[in-house]
Amino acid sequence: MLICVQLVSSQCTQASSEFRQSGDFVLGGLFDIHYVSKVVTHQMPDSALCSSHDFVLPSYRRFQTMRFAIEEINNSSTLLPNVTLGYEIFDHCSNKDNFPSVFKLISQDRQVQPWLHLSKGLSDVIAVVGPFSSSDTTTIGPLFMMNFVPLISYGAGSSAFSEKTKFPSFMRTVHSNRHLVEVIVDILLYFKWHWVAFLNSSDAYGKDGLDLFRKRIVDTGICVAYNEMVDFQTNATKIIKLLEERKVNVIVVFVPEGTAEYLIGAVTSLNITKKVWLAVDAWSLNKKLPKMQRIKNIGTVLGVAQSSVHIPGFKEFIYSTKTPCQREAGEMCNQDCRDCEGITAEDIILADPSYSYNVYSAVYAIAHALHNVLQCGGGVCQKNRTVPHYKVLAELKKSNFSLLHELIQFDKNSDPKFGFYSIVLWNCSGDAEEIGFYRFHPSVNFYINRANLQWHTGTETPISRCSPDCPVGYAKKQEGIHKCCFSCYLCPNGTYINVTEDAYSCRACHADEWSTDGSTSCILRTVEFVTFEDAITMVIVVGTVALEVLSLLTAVLFGLNYNTPVVRSAGGPMCFLILGCLSLCSISVFFYFGKPTTASCVLRFFPFFMFFSVCLACFVVRSFQIVCIFKIAAKYPSLQSLWMKYHGQWVIITLSFVTQTALLILGYSLSPPAPSSDYEWDRSKIILSCDGDFQGNLPATILLLILCCLCFIFSYMGKDLPKNYNEAKSITFCLLLIVLTWVIFATQFILYKGTYIQTFNAMAVLSSLYSFLLWYFLPKCYIIIFQPQRNTAQYFQGLIQSYTKTISQ
Repeated sequence: MLICVQLVSSQCTQASSEFRQSGDFVLGGLFDIHYVSKVVTHQMPDSALCSSHDFVLPSYRRFQTMRFAIEEINNSSTLLPNVTLGYEIFDHCSNKDNFPSVFKLISQDRQVQPWLHLSKGLSDVIAVVGPFSSSDTTTIGPLFMMNFVPLISYGAGSSAFSEKTKFPSFMRTVHSNRHLVEVIVDILLYFKWHWVAFLNSSDAYGKDGLDLFRKRIVDTGICVAYNEMVDFQTNATKIIKLLEERKVNVIVVFVPEGTAEYLIGAVTSLNITKKVWLAVDAWSLNKKLPKMQRIKNIGTVLGVAQSSVHIPGFKEFIYSTKTPCQREAGEMCNQDCRDCEGITAEDIILADPSYSYNVYSAVYAIAHALHNVLQCGGGVCQKNRTVPHYKVLAELKKSNFSLLHELIQFDKNSDPKFGFYSIVLWNCSGDAEEIGFYRFHPSVNFYINRANLQWHTGTETPISRCSPDCPVGYAKKQEGIHKCCFSCYLCPNGTYINVTEDAYSCRACHADEWSTDGSTSCILRTVEFVTFEDAITMVIVVGTVALEVLSLLTAVLFGLNYNTPVVRSAGGPMCFLILGCLSLCSISVFFYFGKPTTASCVLRFFPFFMFFSVCLACFVVRSFQIVCIFKIAAKYPSLQSLWMKYHGQWVIITLSFVTQTALLILGYSLSPPAPSSDYEWDRSKIILSCDGDFQGNLPATILLLILCCLCFIFSYMGKDLPKNYNEAKSITFCLLLIVLTWVIFATQFILYKGTYIQTFNAMAVLSSLYSFLLWYFLPKCYIIIFQPQRNTAQYFQGLIQSYTKTISQ
C-alpha cells in the first residue's frame, strides 16, 4: 500500500475533524472539494495535494450533506438504535492521483488484504458514498468491485456503469446519462430544434453523453451539425465561428461544471446573443455564471437540473457546526480544507444544491441496508454481527423506504427509480428559474411552462434548422449527409405524406383510397354502380318493357293476319321466331343494373348473343330468299327446289343457334366474365362493373359479324327490287342502324370508362333490338292496319309480274 504524507497543522488543533468520525460502522466518502483543472506532471509517483487546487463550493456543500445525514441517523432511535455510524471522507480532486485515499478506504487496519473469507470484513468501511464524476468512478471503481464493497455514486451518470458484469457492487442515486439525454432530446423536439451543436468533454462523462445522444436522435429528425470536445484549452472563438458558418443556434453543452465555467466565461466576450445554450445537470444550477455581468451576451440558457429537494434541518446543522477552523493535527492527506476557513455558513447554504439530495439518499440507503443486516427491531440492533460487504450490497439492491416523500428504490441495474429532472431558465435576475419538469416514475411526465419563457429574441421561440420546414403536403428530399438539410417536393395525387412516420417519402394510398396533390391522408373511395333507382335506368327499363309489349302486340297482329301477303312476305312463321328472340334478347338489359355479380355478368351477354344470332340468321335467310325469288330462281330453278325440299332456311337458323350456343358455352367455360373494380378512371371512386376480358365472347362476336355481313350482302343485292315490295331495303337499313349504334358505343367505350358505360351498353343493346322491331316490323303493321288494299294477293302478284317483265327485257 502507498503511504500518504501526513499534513501537520500548528494553527488548528481541534479535537474533531470534518473528514473523520468514529463509530460502530464506518462509511467512506469521496468528494471533489477541490478540482485539478490543469495538467500536473510528475517526475516520480506522487499523490495530489488537493488543498492546493481550485476549491469547489457545491462539492463542499455535498460533503456537509453526508455529515449531516450521518448525524441525523445517529440521533434517530428507530433506524439504527444503539448503533453509531462513523465516516472517513477524502477530498477526491483527481481521477489518477488520489489512490492513497482509495487504498485507505479498501484497507483493513491499514492493510489491503486478499480475498479470504466472505464472512469477514475486508475493509474498515462498510460502504462508500461517491465519487462524483464518471471519470473518477471509471478509474477507481474496479478497486472496490473486487471485494464487492458497495460504491454508491451521487453524480456518475455514465451508462457504462449499468453493466453489472463489470461493476457488480456499483450503485448510484443519480439518473443515468441515458435518462439525461432523453430529457435533452425531448426538449429539442418540443421546441422543434433540429439543427444543433453538441459540445462534450473528453472524459468518460462527455464521451458517453455524445454516444447516447447520437443513438437517441436516430429517426427523430435531429441532426448534429457540429461536434467538438472541449476542455480548459478550447478556443471558444473558433467554435463560435464554425457555429455561425453552419447557422447553428442551439448548442448542447455536455461538460462538467469546471469546464462549463471556462467555456461560458470565454464565450461571454464574443457577444453572440442569438444562441440557445442547453446546460446539463452538472452546471445548470451554477451560482457563479448567471451572475456574470456579460452573461446576457451569449443568448438564452436553458438547463436540465437534478431535482432540488429541501432537506429539513440541514441549514441549522451548518450554522451549528461551521467554525473558522476545523483541521486536526495528524490527519491523512486530502483530509484538509484550508479554503474552508473563509467559507461562511451562508456561503454553503446558498451554494448550488445539485446532487445534495443524491448524497442524502445514498447515506440513508446504506443505513436502511445496515438496519436489515443487523436485524434491528424492538429498539435494538445486533451490532456484534459480522457485516460482510456482499450482504450490505444485497440489502441495498432491495431498498424500499420513504425519504422526504420519495420512495427510494433501485432497478435491476442498481440505477435509481426515484427523483426527477427540473427544467430551468437563467432569468434576467441571474437565477436559475424552474420552468418545467421531467418525471420518469411511475410514468413519464414532461411539462414546460412556456408563459415563463423569456428568450433573447423576445417572445418568439428561436429557430435552429438547416432548411425551413416543408409546407403541408410536401415531402423532404435529403441534400448532403444530414437529413436536416433538404429540399421539398409536392406529393402527387394518389399519395400522401405522414411527417410523424416518414417525412422523406410520399406513401401510396391503398387501392380503395384516393388523394389529391399535397395530401396528408387518404380518403376512402366511394363505390359506384348503376342502380335501378337511377333516372336513366328507369327510362331504359320502361323502354325494354315497351319492347316486350310491342313485340307481343306485333305477334298478335301477325297471328290474326297470318295468311295475308304482307305477313307471308315478311317471313311467315319466321316472324314469330324473330319477335320471340327479340323479346328474349331484351332480358339481358335488366342485368346491366345493380351491383355486379358473376351471374349478372354472364346474363348481360349470354341471352343477347344467343338469341340475336337467331335474329340475324333469320334475316340472312330472309334476304337470301328475297334475292332467290326475284333473281336466282329464274336462272337457277334447281337451286330453289333444293332449298325448298330440304327447308334450307330452318337448317341455317338451327345451325346458327347451335353453333352460337356451343361457342358461348365454350368461351364462358374457358374465360367466364366476372365482377371487376375499376380504380383508374376516377381516382375518387371505385366503379363496379364486369371485367373487360372479351375472350369468352370473342368467338360468338365473330359469328355475329359473319351473319351480319352475309345479311348485308344479300340484302344489298336486292336494292333494285320493286319499290313497293322491298324487304331487302328494310333489312339493309336496320343493319346500318345497328352498325352505327355499335360504332358509337365502341367509340364511347374507348373514350369513357365511367359508371354509366354500363348504361350505354344497355342502350346499345336496346337500340339494336328496336332497329329490327321499328324499321322492319312497324311498316308492315302500318300496311296491315291502315293500308289493307296493299295487303292483297292481286297487289303482290302485280308487283312480281311487273318486275319479271323488267328483268326479262
